[in-house]
Amino acid sequence: MQALDLRRHCERRLGALDRERQSWFAHWRELSNHILPRRGSFLGPGHRADRGGKLNGGLLDTTASLAARTLASGLMAGITSPARPWFRLGIGSPQLSGLPEVRLWLDDVAVRMFRVFARSNLYNALAVTYEELGVFGTAAMVVVEDAREIVRAYPLTAGEYWLAASERLAVNTLYRALPMTTFQLVERFGRDAVSTQVRERYDRGEWDHEVEVIHAVEPNESLGEGGREVGKFGNRNMPFRSVWFERSNAGDCVLDVGGFEEFPALCPRWHLMGNDVYGRSPGMDALPDAKSLHRMQQRFAQALDKMINPPMVAPPSLRGDTTNGKAGGITYVADPTGVGFRPAYQFNPPLDQLSGAIDRRQQAVRAAFYADLFLMATQLKEVRSATEVAERREEKLVMLGPVLERLHDDLLEPLIGRVFQIMARAGEIPPPPSPALDGLRLQPEYVSPMAAMQAA
Repeated sequence: MQALDLRRHCERRLGALDRERQSWFAHWRELSNHILPRRGSFLGPGHRADRGGKLNGGLLDTTASLAARTLASGLMAGITSPARPWFRLGIGSPQLSGLPEVRLWLDDVAVRMFRVFARSNLYNALAVTYEELGVFGTAAMVVVEDAREIVRAYPLTAGEYWLAASERLAVNTLYRALPMTTFQLVERFGRDAVSTQVRERYDRGEWDHEVEVIHAVEPNESLGEGGREVGKFGNRNMPFRSVWFERSNAGDCVLDVGGFEEFPALCPRWHLMGNDVYGRSPGMDALPDAKSLHRMQQRFAQALDKMINPPMVAPPSLRGDTTNGKAGGITYVADPTGVGFRPAYQFNPPLDQLSGAIDRRQQAVRAAFYADLFLMATQLKEVRSATEVAERREEKLVMLGPVLERLHDDLLEPLIGRVFQIMARAGEIPPPPSPALDGLRLQPEYVSPMAAMQAA
């Protein structure tokens, strides 16, 4: 496509994706308000001036937030722990996998990959991805090549990206919006590529003015049968097209057109309904209880307030006089009726019942986020043996079985494949010991603690 046609195509598709995402957007915003107020992008770049403000001021109960943190930490430690190997590499041919020289090469490649994982920010990005996944049901992380660390990951948050899937229901399209300053735009794309407005601001020294930029990654339909691209606006003949453009006030400007050999975005979904692109989450299950906890804590605080500082009644003669409501304070009352200064009514709320109801709601929220699985040892009041703890944990892990399979398919296998290909292009993968390995697909075997318990 020509630059103008390509931009118009991306704008039309962005509009369609935005209409598809609208109902999910409202749901995500509610989840952010009640569970993760520091995650999610829902106000656009014009409201980023208050990014350092206190975002959790409306929360009266943090049970859901802490449970979401527990779930993310448990998934991180149980599936992709930085402290131990969590996968072994295999190939599509069991006969070749058993050869000593092939096994040695696969183990060496795995060690090199773990070294790259540790050097880069992949583990930090995975921790954010698990938190987004548990609350919003969908997460997105872009993995790109990096000259310094081989790979670099950019985790996205709900509300700043749009997804579309192939006929196999695998995500193959990512549109994302991100703010970039005038200086960043010129540094990244060059002075001649940016719009006239950005160029003028740059020349005036207004380097920190932010502009909303759209990055679109989608299948490259313009490849011909022989793998050569049709049209002069080349993107290096790659299967996935990458388009950058300023979203508004930029005319027909296209900042850059590039491409990727593999789809660079990892987009795990917690649970899918039918052909939905976006997933459903434990956070959605916990949302009614989280909202109820907000109201219950509010009522509980009101009850305590009325007990400690009750409404008072006083004779008309005290109007305008000074009263002392502090502990040990004295208010002098000259009233022959003896009414004096006293509480308006006796208020004895059932605090035990209220506390019990709050505790049951909190337990329901923790159960929705599987916090009772990851913190089982600290929650058991009586433990008879280590075998009992292991059996209880394996029993609860059955509920996470489908989720683990989806994470293997949506997140871990694409991540391993993407990192392997990036390392191979960077010369970080040694040549295979046999030409027979060419064209065979890597098949990782997961050896994380949760994978081992599931296999047991």
